[in-house]
Amino acid sequence: MTDTPKRQRRLSPAWVGRLPSWSLLAAGALVGGLLGGAYGELTPPKYTATSYVIVVPTGQAESGSALGFAQAYGRIATQLAVLTDARYGAGVSVRTLQRSVQAATSPDAPMVAVSATSSRPQRAKDMANAVSRSLTRQANAAKRSTHVELVQFSRAGKPTEPTSASTTVTALVGASAGGLLGGLVLLARPRRPLKDDEPAPAASVPGPAAAADVKGKR
Repeated sequence: MTDTPKRQRRLSPAWVGRLPSWSLLAAGALVGGLLGGAYGELTPPKYTATSYVIVVPTGQAESGSALGFAQAYGRIATQLAVLTDARYGAGVSVRTLQRSVQAATSPDAPMVAVSATSSRPQRAKDMANAVSRSLTRQANAAKRSTHVELVQFSRAGKPTEPTSASTTVTALVGASAGGLLGGLVLLARPRRPLKDDEPAPAASVPGPAAAADVKGKR
């Protein structure tokens, strides 16, 4: 008694080409949604706290100089000298401050916004306030030469809601990306080959009206 070898079905481009069009889109959206939802569920939420400082000109400075100094202070707010002084008040390392703190300025107002992001709301608040205090101290140490001073405009409060994307949003983004990839696979898949007994599409033959029109043009 001889054993007959069993044929193993393998995934091939021809097999993919025989799948229904909707199945690729649905499978891509389903897998992408599951991955996006899992990412949102496993990733801890992030909280952001923001502190504001404002540049005020002294008696010897021009009113327009405050805006220029605000742009300069916004660039040095995340520099090593400021963060090294702020690490004691924030209770974290300088490397953590470098990853978590950002500064932004406005082209219309002499104000600097110092934002800190963390998975712990209290830590985000402490980092934002510590960096703004350190920036204010270093800026005011040179106010005799700059003729401007930095004043605390608004302290950062403890955030109550996360600023990171929710699980629903990450699932929707993943489903959209998965559906897009499924559509790209659908466009790239090979066409279904014709069978031996399947007639080839006939060439279009002009009808009587079209033939008369062509003869008239001649």
